[in-house]
Amino acid sequence: MSTLETSHSKPALDTVSAASGTPEVEQPWAELGLKPDEYQRIRDILGRRPTSSELAMYSVMWSEHCSYKSSKVHLRQFGDKTTDAMREKLLVGIGENAGVVDIGDGWAVTFKVESHNHPSYVEPYQGAATGVGGIVRDIMSMGARPLAVMDPLRFGALDHPDTHRVLPGVVAGVGGYGNCLGLPNIGGEVVFDSCYQGNPLVNALCVGAMRVEDIHLAKASGVGNKVVLFGAKTGGDGIGGVSVLASETFDEGGPTKRPAVQVGDPFAEKVLIECCLDLYAAHVVDGIQDLGGAGLSCATSELASNGDGGMRVHLDLVPLRDASLRPEEILMSESQERMMAVVEPGKLEEFLAITRRWDVEATVIGEVTEGDRLEVLWHDEVIVDVPPRSVAHDGPVYERPLARPAYLDGLQAAGPQDLPRPGTGDELRDTLIRLIGSPNLCDKSWVTDQYDRYVRGNTALAMPDDAGVVRVDEESGRGVAISTDCNGKFAKLDPYAGAQLALAEAYRNVATAGATPLAITDCLNFGSPEDPGVMWQFAEAVRGLADGCQQLGIPVTGGNVSFYNQTGDVAIHPTPVVGVLGVMDDVARRTPSGWKTPGQVIYLLGTTRDELAGSEWASVIHDHLGGLPPRVDLDLERQLGEILVNASRDGLIDAAHDLSDGGLAIALAEAGLRHGVGARVWLEEVCERDGVDAFTALFSESTARAIVAVPRSEEVRFTDMCSARGFAHARIGVVDDQTDGLDVQGQFQLGLGELREAHTATLPAVFGR
Repeated sequence: MSTLETSHSKPALDTVSAASGTPEVEQPWAELGLKPDEYQRIRDILGRRPTSSELAMYSVMWSEHCSYKSSKVHLRQFGDKTTDAMREKLLVGIGENAGVVDIGDGWAVTFKVESHNHPSYVEPYQGAATGVGGIVRDIMSMGARPLAVMDPLRFGALDHPDTHRVLPGVVAGVGGYGNCLGLPNIGGEVVFDSCYQGNPLVNALCVGAMRVEDIHLAKASGVGNKVVLFGAKTGGDGIGGVSVLASETFDEGGPTKRPAVQVGDPFAEKVLIECCLDLYAAHVVDGIQDLGGAGLSCATSELASNGDGGMRVHLDLVPLRDASLRPEEILMSESQERMMAVVEPGKLEEFLAITRRWDVEATVIGEVTEGDRLEVLWHDEVIVDVPPRSVAHDGPVYERPLARPAYLDGLQAAGPQDLPRPGTGDELRDTLIRLIGSPNLCDKSWVTDQYDRYVRGNTALAMPDDAGVVRVDEESGRGVAISTDCNGKFAKLDPYAGAQLALAEAYRNVATAGATPLAITDCLNFGSPEDPGVMWQFAEAVRGLADGCQQLGIPVTGGNVSFYNQTGDVAIHPTPVVGVLGVMDDVARRTPSGWKTPGQVIYLLGTTRDELAGSEWASVIHDHLGGLPPRVDLDLERQLGEILVNASRDGLIDAAHDLSDGGLAIALAEAGLRHGVGARVWLEEVCERDGVDAFTALFSESTARAIVAVPRSEEVRFTDMCSARGFAHARIGVVDDQTDGLDVQGQFQLGLGELREAHTATLPAVFGR
């Protein structure tokens, strides 16, 4: 029985006139997730009790997932700290379905990352699949053709039985939906940590492109314009959906909410994409909104709120897959593959002709009206009469209590300095073998081979390279690079620094590919906002990210907040995933992460310090987490980025790989494995210059570092570029196809075959080949 019903018999229609005359009727506001003061506020706004349909709308739109009621006060920093210079390339910012940036030559790119965490734990395949579908529709609604997707994923311990339930379904859902859409999956992350055991993170990113003049916005303007619902029929799947699932914690018992998870149809969405692009090309759309979280409740209230009038909707005209659905359920349903457009009457027939040509069902369900009311009718009875802004934008805003967690002092004090360290060459060799095969550093081909990375023919780089690169303009070669990153262990140790480290790594990866970083999107995954310690983590991470973006001079274009990622009172590590987008004039000049050409010289850029707190070495070898994370220096990150971009553009480097998880040793191993070409490496100069031993040189995770392969003919020009900027650089090796693998001189040798076996065996051993 629906929480909106109070008995087994079908209740009478709850109209506005009935609500006005029956203030004493008890309503299931608590079951719908509303707090007592929120329910009273709704009554105050309306001057009466809400109808059951109004209650449904407010409950989903005022949910944490849709209203951002606990995060708004902190997210304002992104706007407050955005300078005029940062806005120069920003065409559409925070508040729309997705941000849009100008990449030159008349092209605009829109991109965004969102979460589908809770639905993916409850029903892994459909949760992940509809997460991809939802973010693609966000990009479509901006007027863009979707170009590519990415998926930052985090799971519990690799050897835990529930990981074996969740991961294969999530990966199949991401791949199945994206592959059917014909969209390449060009990157992301796969991270394992026991903190995500009961709360896996399934974040989905999409990037799309359009001409600058073709940007569309979600607004309902023009009295008399028609409101058209088109796409799939509305069903009973996903009632409440992500808006409810993502607004509370899981109980200890695990997933029990399968009916709330949406069911996707990627083939219907593929047709919907092409239909929308034809509608845009014909200039028959005045405003448009996808139907994602909160369904019709969101689409109608946001379109009306963003416009210059009101809206009247006839809910009984909505095409249904299930004729038994009640009005409240129709308003709350999050059935997939649906869009809502505002169309001028004179263009309606052309609009409908295009949808008929694509065999997409389209129905006029309402119109834009004078005034400032959103009215919803059911067979000519008014069941909703509300100010749309009160639903869509003027919901509750909480300043939740903040408290620095009591455990943090002890955690930060318990650094890794007393952990036993390898001292001999054989011990260093064994450490590298263990790390290269560990869950977070091993080859992820078991996952990524289930995704089509090259469909549409515009992918220039994809995993396992540092960033995904996709061509936007097939004529000029202009394109974009994207990377998503976050180290939850760093954010656990220091959320302010952890957010900046996520930003720095994504920024560095984009620059490593040869692209100039331009803008960011974020997906901020945290525990319950009702926990003062979690809210302190969130506030610190947002402050760190806003400060970091200001220092780097790149704006936040939009993103997502995902709270309640915890089971009982156990929260995940704070995980502020950051996606950085960069632009390059011609993707043919992108820089891959592995070297190919023997004789090229390997340079290490940046300075190495003894920074191993939160490192993969500490985690894998010693199961240790404590201390302070690596120091962030965003000025150095910017300088490193300029060197990498300029060197790529001028043909001074043929390969580049950032240094992050696992440090220099993992970067060298991955660069060699990429194309099966070995290298001879020496560490003496780095050790002497930076005052570190061989172990620290190999496994420290200090930031603002990268390795590059430089043709000998360009070595002088490259070193002159570094010297002119005063940027630390050291010649540490040479690409050598006569060396069978990695030869760290004076320390150890490790063959490519042994490296590859250790690197590739981990996931197939667990999930099968």
